[in-house]
Formats: sequence, C-alpha cells, structure tokens
Amino acid sequence: MKKPTGTGRIVADKRNFDQAPQKRQKQSGGAPGKPPRRPRRGNVVTRGIAGFVSLVWRVIWGSVWRLGLTVALILFAASFYYYTTLPEPSALFDGRARGSVTMLDAEGRVFAWRGETFGMVSADKIAPVLKDAVVATEDKRFYRHLGVDPRGIASAVKINMAAGRGPLEGNGGSTITQQVAKLLCLGETFDPIRWKSEADFEAECRKSSIWRKVKEVPYALAMEAKYSKQDILNIYMNRSYLGAGARGFEAAAQRYFDKSAADVNAAEAAMLAGLLKAPSYFAPTSNLQRAQDRATVILGLMHEQGYLDDKQFAEAKTQPAALSRAAAARAGGYFADWVMESGPGFLTSETTEDVTITTTFDQRVQRAAERALKRIFDEKVAPGSKAQAAVVVMSPDGAVRAMIGGRDNTATGTFNRATQAKRQTGSSFKPFVYAAALDQGYSPNDTVLDAPLTINVRGSGPWSPQNYTRRYSGEVTLTRALSQSLNTATIRLQEIAGRDAVRRVAQDFGFASDLASGPSLGLGVSESTLLAMTGAYAGIRNGGTAVSPYGLVELRIKGDDQALIGQAGGMGQRVISQKAAGELIGMMQQVIERGTGTRAKLSGRPAAGKTGTTSSYRDAWFIGFTGQYVTGVWMGYDDNTPLKGVTGGGLPAEIWQAVMAEIHDGLPVETLGNFAFDPDSAVPQVVSTGGDGAADPLAAALSEALGQPSQQGQGQAQPAPSEGQSLPDPGVQTPGGPPAFPAETVTSGPEAEMPPDADDALTQALRGIEGVYQQ
Repeated sequence: MKKPTGTGRIVADKRNFDQAPQKRQKQSGGAPGKPPRRPRRGNVVTRGIAGFVSLVWRVIWGSVWRLGLTVALILFAASFYYYTTLPEPSALFDGRARGSVTMLDAEGRVFAWRGETFGMVSADKIAPVLKDAVVATEDKRFYRHLGVDPRGIASAVKINMAAGRGPLEGNGGSTITQQVAKLLCLGETFDPIRWKSEADFEAECRKSSIWRKVKEVPYALAMEAKYSKQDILNIYMNRSYLGAGARGFEAAAQRYFDKSAADVNAAEAAMLAGLLKAPSYFAPTSNLQRAQDRATVILGLMHEQGYLDDKQFAEAKTQPAALSRAAAARAGGYFADWVMESGPGFLTSETTEDVTITTTFDQRVQRAAERALKRIFDEKVAPGSKAQAAVVVMSPDGAVRAMIGGRDNTATGTFNRATQAKRQTGSSFKPFVYAAALDQGYSPNDTVLDAPLTINVRGSGPWSPQNYTRRYSGEVTLTRALSQSLNTATIRLQEIAGRDAVRRVAQDFGFASDLASGPSLGLGVSESTLLAMTGAYAGIRNGGTAVSPYGLVELRIKGDDQALIGQAGGMGQRVISQKAAGELIGMMQQVIERGTGTRAKLSGRPAAGKTGTTSSYRDAWFIGFTGQYVTGVWMGYDDNTPLKGVTGGGLPAEIWQAVMAEIHDGLPVETLGNFAFDPDSAVPQVVSTGGDGAADPLAAALSEALGQPSQQGQGQAQPAPSEGQSLPDPGVQTPGGPPAFPAETVTSGPEAEMPPDADDALTQALRGIEGVYQQ
C-alpha cells in the first residue's frame, strides 16, 4: 500500500513533537515558561555557611548605609547649628579674658610687657611669607580640604603609634581649621559657676580626646562653610599664643623683633611659625639658639613645598632671625614687676583692658648697671657662688632709673631683693644718727668720745658695743666718727641727740620698717629694703627733703588721651634743715675720700656715701650719691649665710663704683656743692669740689648762710659754743667711772646761728633744684 502524498502531516510525528517540551518541563520540575534552575553545588553544610554569610552581609550593608545616612544628618544638623552661631570673623580675633600692660621707658620706648599682649592685623597686612610659613608648618593641604583632613589624621596616628604613644598623644593631625575650633573652645565661653578658674577652662578646651576630636568636625565644617580660607587663617594668626605673653603674630613680631608682622622676612617668619608647636619652649627670649634651630626646620618645609626658591632658602639659613635689642637685653624685669605691684590690681595684674604705663626707667642706665655687676662678680666672686646682689639707681628726686633685684635678670615674677627683701642695714643707718644731731645744732667738727662703752638696757642688762677694729681713738670729730664708722662714738652721739629724734629722722626720710627702741638702733639692727634706704639717701642729697621713690609716671587705657593715674612719688616734706643736710653730705664725702668707702671713689667726680655691714657679716651695703644719681647696693645670701670676708667697704663699694662709673660715662661733672673739711683744720668751709661752685645754687646759698656764726637751742637761746668743742657723755656707764650726768638732763648741743635771710635764700635755692629735678 502506498503512503499518502501531498501536504498532509504525519499525526504521530506531530503528537510526539508537541508533547516533548511538556515532558521535559515536568521532568525538570520547572514552571511553565521559565528557564530551568542550575543544579545546587556543594553539600548541605557549605550551602548553609554561604547562606549565613549572605544574610549577614545584607544586614550589615543595610545598617551601614542607614547609619551613614543618620550620621550625615546629625553632622549636617550640628554643622548648621554651629553655622548659625558663628559671628563675624573680626569678632574672633581677640579671645583674651584679661588685658595687657605695656611699659614705656623715660624716652617713650617699649621695654616690658605684662599679661597677654595683642595686636590685631588683617590678612592683607600680614607678610605673605609669614602666612606661607604657618601653612607649611601646620597644614600643607589647608587650601584643599574642607576643614578635616583624614590623611593628616591617619598619618599622625601612625607617627604616634610608631613612637610608642597613644594614637592621639603627640601629633594630632588637626588641620588649621580644627585648631581654630580648639582655640575658640567650640564656641563655649568661660562660666565661673561651672569652672573654678579660667586656667581650668582653657585646659579643658585644649585637652585632646576622641570625643573632643569628634566635636571639632562639625564646628570645622561650619567654619569652612561660613568663612573663607583667609578668614580662618586670620583668626588663627591673631589668636595663637606665641610665648613671652604674646597673643597673635602681630604681638609676637613686635615683642621679638620690634617690627610689624607685615614686615618680617623669611627667617623671622620661620621662627614665629616654629613657636606654634611649643611657644614657651621655642621662645627666642628663652633660648635663641633653640628657636633658630627650629626655624631652620620650618625653612626646610617651606623650601620643600615650593614657598621658597633655592636662593631664598639659602639666604634665610645663612642669616637667621635675631632678637631686637630690647628683647635681647630683657632689661627691666625687676623694675617692671615693681611697677606692677605699685599700681592698683584692677589696672595692672588683673586688668581687663590694654593699659600703657609710662615709667622713669632708663634702659641705658639699666644695661650699664647690669654690665658692671656682672663684671665684678666674674672677677671677684668665686664661680658657683650663690651670693646675691641688688642694685637701685635713682635720680635725686626719687625717680628710679634702674633696678637689679638679683643676679638673674632674665626671669620675671621672681623674688626682688631690691624691693621685697628686708635686711638689717648695719652701719648704713648711721647717717640718720648724725642727721639728727646736726639738725639739733651740733657741728661736724664737734668731738665725741670713742672709747669702750656699756649701757644698761632695761630688761636686758648691760650692752657693750665694740668697734669693728676692736680699737678706740679717744676724742674724735663727728666727721671722723662717721667716716671711720666708729660704733661707740656713734652710740654716744645717738644718746645725746635722743633715740626718738633719730627714729623720727629715719622714718621721715622713708625708713618704713619698725625701728628698734634700744640703744642698738644706731648700729642698724632694724630692717629695711634697699629701695627704701636708697630713697632715704636721696633725701639727704636733696638737702634734707624727704623723697618717695617712684617708677610710674602715668597710666592710661590704650588709645585714651586722658591718664587715669599720675605720678605718686617724688619730693616730700622737709626732714632736716638745709644746713644740717649740707654738713652731713660733706661728712659723707669723707667716707669715700678717707674713710671706710675708699673703694667707691670716682676719679674726678665728687661723691658721698656710707658703708654698712651687719653682725656676723650677713649683709653688706654701700649707698651713696653724686650730683646726678643716688645708687644703693646690697650683697648677701638669701638664707642669711654669712659672707666670707665681705664688708660694705669691700665688694659692695666696688660694685657701687663700677655701676656709677658706667652710668656716668659721658656725663658732665656736677658738684655736690656741700661742706668739705680740711683734715688739718677744725674750721668748716664751703667748697666747690670738682667744678664751678656757682653752678650749684645750694652751694651758693650755704656759703651765704655761713657768713655769720651764731647758735640757737631747742626752743631757747644758748651760749655760743667754741669751735670743735667736746660733746658731753650722755649718761652712759663707762668701765672707769659713773655717768657724767643723767641722759634726761641733756638739752642740746651747739649750732651755728643763721642770719635772718639765710633760710629764705636756702629755700629759694632748694626750690630751684627741685624745679630742675621735676623737669
């Protein structure tokens, strides 16, 4: 049978063809229309692990992006909050809680600062090289980041860990923006209720911690959003502390180089930028070489980062920055401390304003005094000695020109031996005894007994002073007794004049401490400061008018025209007569010419003074004056250790001579214009030593006053004495017999009578001198 032909399909073939795909789908278990699944790999365990890992990853990924989004929202909210609280950039330049005190010398030049000085300077007025130095040192990617530099933080952590420190100890990796955030305390202000002190508040602000770093981030971002890079850099350069009390680069440039921050060169800019790491440690006033070494490192960074070319780099390295003359000298530290103490606290140490004080300080005199003191110690004192010295130099009207409070003149705020140390004055007190006697009418040529002496002191028993040499000279003139510093003669004179009179004279001249009441008063057992003693001697130099030492001329708020405080010291009340003062000056000249102070003699220049040595040689003094200056010197140990072989006529006199020779260099010779004495004659005479006597009005007046000899007693006329008469023994017990007469019966000694118009002439002369000094 033939198979059918044509277009017909074979049914069996069609059936099998149509059913094949369906069978395959059933066999594979798949849904109709879907591709078959891949066969699973591995066993049940591996498939379980893979599924767990996949689940964890999905959970972590979901949490991370949600957490990241949450952190971003919080960061944005915090940054936005800080953004709304940030003021204008200029309001953030000066962040000091207290003001500063700038001191000017007698010529109007700055010589000292106290507190934190500040000088605002805008970005366009800062030297570009200074900005480059700061960026190269602190944040080389400053212009490329948004306030936070993850690379810088990671690098800092790596360095700290490699050095064995904690990740945030040492290098913090903070950008300049973050450092500004720290300087601003993240916008917080001092709250006296929350913080014990401003120091605690600032310490907390500067503290490095993870939480603190986290808080800095939104604040830094806010600043970057609100301020320009120049604004941020300007805030940083105005608020940074740069050592020696300087806040900001303008104040530091003025402090160290006596120039504006706009005028510094590359070497100076590098030194200033180097202070940011450790201001006190790298301060050039602390150690110039260390500051220069640090500056060399900064110059290298600037060169590497392209801020300096090869020529500029080489030039800056070969010509390192040097301090200004005033900063290098660091003169007047003790003087400045004293002035700060003499003014009211709310305008000095605790001022919230910037204050300017004009003073009497003379930088030339200070440097000369320091050189002289150093030279004597280098030449005459054993190396390593802990002996101290203090020096005060003032004009006769009490204006303090220089002050050395100890051998270390580089430190501030240290113990000032010129103003704070109260020491026994020894024989330097004796001029007050002679001043009291001369004011009562005794003559420099009157005689007093120098012999063994015993005085019965009520409640203490007998007291017997002795001379330094243990020898006695018998009847001596008052001039010789003072010039040779004879103890027994001085005590006899004190008992004649009266201890109360001696105390009054000393106190009126400015001896501020409590004075002894016993007979040892005249030997200087009472304590005083060097400043007070020098001021008392200035009163003698002035012709008997008290002087109050002063250093402050005027104090004013910076920028104000009206002074708040003016001069408080200067000339005071009359203590002894001009005649008595003139006689005493002449006697004190003999101390230097022929007495215990010959080492203080100045070649070709008249001078007067007095030595002083206390018991057990614990203190040695020399105080004296010329026509221009009154200078006091003290020497001793802080712990009262006795000086070995040192008396007032030794090293203190040599220091005094060296200081006075230095400060008088180039000055004209001025006469003291007072009495001098011919050692071969008992007749006092007015002389003009070392110059024209007519140039000194006091000398001319004294010469006129001596033209008519007469006398006056204490309240009543007394018979005129003979020249050079011997003074009676004032009721004291001598080893050979009873008292000559009771002390209370002593009335007065002889005194030259003044002509009726003499006092007027002397008063006019003294007023003329005062007028010169006040100018």
